[in-house]
Amino acid sequence: MPHEVTILTESDLRRLVALDLPAIEVVERAFAALASGTVVMPPILSMAIPEANGEVDVKTAYIPGFEGFAIKVSPGFFDNPKIGLPSLNGLMILFSAKTGLVEALLLDNGYLTDVRTAAAGAVAARHLAPIAVDTAGVIGTGTQARLQIEAAYLVRPFRKLLVWGRDGDKAQACAADLGARLGISAQAVADPARLVAESQLVVTTTPAEHPVIRTEWLHPGLHITAMGSDQAGKNEIEASALAAADLYVSDRVSQCELLGELRSALAAGVWQGGTPPELGDIVSGKHKGRVSDDQITICDLTGTGAQDTAIATYAMNAARKAGAGSTFVT
Repeated sequence: MPHEVTILTESDLRRLVALDLPAIEVVERAFAALASGTVVMPPILSMAIPEANGEVDVKTAYIPGFEGFAIKVSPGFFDNPKIGLPSLNGLMILFSAKTGLVEALLLDNGYLTDVRTAAAGAVAARHLAPIAVDTAGVIGTGTQARLQIEAAYLVRPFRKLLVWGRDGDKAQACAADLGARLGISAQAVADPARLVAESQLVVTTTPAEHPVIRTEWLHPGLHITAMGSDQAGKNEIEASALAAADLYVSDRVSQCELLGELRSALAAGVWQGGTPPELGDIVSGKHKGRVSDDQITICDLTGTGAQDTAIATYAMNAARKAGAGSTFVT
């Protein structure tokens, strides 16, 4: 029996899916579903290719009530820029949850991952950052640094932005770009400690293997979203900071124990807080988020398959409404 498969290219998907409040709400609902305990989400399949300075992650999840589920293949080959190619690419495959047949190939080159990752940062900021944020800071200068700040601005509009990166020129370019996009004051700073001291909301977006934020920099009224640590060798926040915070939240405990900041805290023997709440617990009201302006909060994002299924389904629904994409018959 003939079966139609939709193909959506990166250009299609960029027209259909924006980093906006509806996309943030899609990802927020995915976290709430995770908290229900009904989502089927296997561990991340991760493979390193050291000879090429590369890695490949495969993520998936089935969310009851969704017509389909996505499997995402996300390669990162970090020497690619030297030969004029992007570091990240990949695709999502959307399957029918009723028949298992392929419904769509989303050839997004990592675009949907970028959107859903930034949207997750906005969900964290919405529930964990102080209500009033005057100054935000971002550590890192790449694509995700820009998107995380754009997403955070949608839920916690701030007046000023500080940017720090190891490459001062890139930090200045990032600050200029975000300042123009958001219409706010933005500047690069030479000292990450100053960035943290002056900010109420900080996002870390680096592939660092050694901490870029120190425990002694924490101060009342600070929220940190750490999204760079998604492999066992990565670590952006000093291990003792997790224990020093008033509230530490993971996106998925089992993942953060292996790949996130929690892994480093456990390895150092400084985490004595038991099983931390997950972001879905905060979103769904099962666990309290920020309860006072002077709390110190940290959210550890490693990226979940539930986010991928949610954003892929959202994109496919938008494509159907717009009559976008091309089809072929199998």
